[in-house]
Amino acid sequence: MNYKIIGTDGNTYGPASVEQIRQWIVQGRLESQTPVFVDGASEWTFIGLLPEFAKNFPGTTPQVIAPPKAVVVPSMKTNGFATAGFVCGLLSLPFCCCCCGCPFNVLGLIFSIIALVQINAAVEKPEGRGLALAGLICSAVSLLLSFGFGLLQVATSPARGLWHLDQF
Repeated sequence: MNYKIIGTDGNTYGPASVEQIRQWIVQGRLESQTPVFVDGASEWTFIGLLPEFAKNFPGTTPQVIAPPKAVVVPSMKTNGFATAGFVCGLLSLPFCCCCCGCPFNVLGLIFSIIALVQINAAVEKPEGRGLALAGLICSAVSLLLSFGFGLLQVATSPARGLWHLDQF
């Protein structure tokens, strides 16, 4: 039977006979954890695990260590309402000085609040808490600015209709 080994230098040596392998063990050139491939085998193993060489190594034979199994981590999905609240909050900021900001900031507030309630109630917390908070803040700022600009327009515009005091 012939054997191939991988030396400490990373090179493959062999084919080698049983006598030559035993000689290398006596010379200290091989350890029990030296990788070996036996002709006819399907995979590499450690030389110390082979019955014909196990008794040549002092101490215990090396334990077979199974390769680590891939751990599948379930991907956490981002809460859809958090994304919608964030997008609406961002869209509401440029339009807050006119009436166009009003539907976006109101929707942003509603979606962000729903997202925060869903995220806090979930057992496995989905992602999106930061998006929901950002959408909530952007929507609230936009709503406040819209009211401020609206009040400013009313205060600075020429009086019309009921706002004109000279009519009374």
